[in-house]
Amino acid sequence: MSYRVLIVDDEPLARERLKRFLLDDTNFDSVGEAGDGLAALDWLRSSSADIVLLDIRMPGLDGLATAEKISALPAAPVVIFCTAYDEHALAAFRVNAVDYLLKPIRREDLGQALGRAANRLSAARVSAAEEGNRSHISARTHSGIKRIAVADILWFSADQKYVTAHYNEQGTVREVLIDETLKYLEEALAGQFIRIHRSILVATEAIDQLHTAADGAVLTLAGAKEELPVSRRHVAGVRRFIKGG
Repeated sequence: MSYRVLIVDDEPLARERLKRFLLDDTNFDSVGEAGDGLAALDWLRSSSADIVLLDIRMPGLDGLATAEKISALPAAPVVIFCTAYDEHALAAFRVNAVDYLLKPIRREDLGQALGRAANRLSAARVSAAEEGNRSHISARTHSGIKRIAVADILWFSADQKYVTAHYNEQGTVREVLIDETLKYLEEALAGQFIRIHRSILVATEAIDQLHTAADGAVLTLAGAKEELPVSRRHVAGVRRFIKGG
């Protein structure tokens, strides 16, 4: 398969050098570039990449702060730092970077780093596929650990650092706090749940109807009275899912 690569560097010549290197490997495609951290985050919010080649010293938001924000994005890409400064290596690995390359970047070093990135992405996808087969979610309650069948969960909602599972129990929608993050659940239960809002995942089997309300698009679920908001960013995807494509 081919991996999508975003190049982020405030020096145009540095970006061009990395793009030339990527042309030599059909497994990696340069799909976009940005000159600073904020521009990179804007790009990632409207498009997707598997790997980000990221400079550290840039105007505005530096590479380390950008990497932290990238890690919080849905389906976050992995990061390879490409920098002229070696003193940030420890901090780079604290934000879970795949590699830390020093400029001038050598073709061989970049190829090895991209290989490590591909291995990490492949392992994550295998793990997510395996987790996608899980049948239950565990939650801590005042009476102990409660196991909830994934098939009974209608939606997950996030409120700051807390995630709530809303599930059907004998015809009544109940809710319980769980430890997993929404990002983790989206990856682990891919195919079973779909994101309709930055803070909401819904069970695909429970989706009933998408319609327009006074405040925008809302989604109704079978077995629930609530109408869940659908953000403008996710309306098209939800509509495609309902239409079967």
